Amino acid sequence: MDIQQFDYQLPSKYIAQKPIHPRNCARMMVLDRASGQIRHDRFYNLGSYLRPGDCLVVNQSKVLRCRLKGKKADTQAKIECFVLKKVQNNCYLALLKPFKRLKEGSRVRIGDQMMCVEQKKDRGKALVTFSGNPQALFRQYGLIPLPPYIQSKHIEETDYQTVYADREGSVAAPTAGLHFTDDQIQSLKQEGIVFAKITLNIGMDTFMPIREKEIEKHNMHSEYYQIEQGEAHTIRQARKAGARIIAVGTTSVRVLETVMEKHGAICADQGETSLYIYPGYTFRAVEAIITNFHLPRSTLLVMISAFTGRKKLLSAYKEAKHKNYRFYSFGDCMLIM
Repeated sequence: MDIQQFDYQLPSKYIAQKPIHPRNCARMMVLDRASGQIRHDRFYNLGSYLRPGDCLVVNQSKVLRCRLKGKKADTQAKIECFVLKKVQNNCYLALLKPFKRLKEGSRVRIGDQMMCVEQKKDRGKALVTFSGNPQALFRQYGLIPLPPYIQSKHIEETDYQTVYADREGSVAAPTAGLHFTDDQIQSLKQEGIVFAKITLNIGMDTFMPIREKEIEKHNMHSEYYQIEQGEAHTIRQARKAGARIIAVGTTSVRVLETVMEKHGAICADQGETSLYIYPGYTFRAVEAIITNFHLPRSTLLVMISAFTGRKKLLSAYKEAKHKNYRFYSFGDCMLIM
């Protein structure tokens, strides 16, 4: 399929620059994927679309404070390091700016540690090592990364974390989960809604557009995932009882479908997934999805198109613009059933 079929125009006025407070006051478009029928609601009414026993699967990955600012040891030139993921021990893959000022062997002072550029790669990426404990460095000197389309400088760290974030490892938030409040989660549980947690550490490539003309030729990036035994059991029991498995976000979709493809059932598992979901894919694990409005030409938009049908999804996006919905990370959401 031609990538142009997954393109749409989005004037900047629709891109949310700050979160809504309370966060569950976000608007929620409810899309019937069979008929294409649309309803408009608010996220705090999510429970009215669920049934007792339904299982909401959330990604508990926590955003790392992975933006680091330092100075080159020899010239004192300002350097920014965006840590992407751990490779081994204290070696990480990172984006460096300005990339051309740095050579292999360059040393950068960040706080009380020294970062060394070990190997330069393409598109501003490099393997770097830290002289001390990287986690301590991130906690003390790191900044929360925000997507490049968010220009606001007045964002609190908690705004870009879900209320259930627990396992550090992502460089971007699982944004569909940003709409939940602690009170709403407790209320849903009291109504018989079940929650299960998975982990998928989101990488920077989640924002990268598909560059291939034919989407099938895109090389999907890999991300670390984990489902623990107890959480897998919760999901299996919900399915056995005939309840719906509702993925909160594309990251939860990716983990559930990965495990189902590998094992034929939801079970405890961990590893790297490079599962690429595009139209023609048969979903085996997920009956419904809660998701935000995604960037054009992105793997996320392609995935949701596979779930709803491309024409229905783009028609829903057109309706969202007409109704002044807010797009992307701090924007409104969709419940697709």
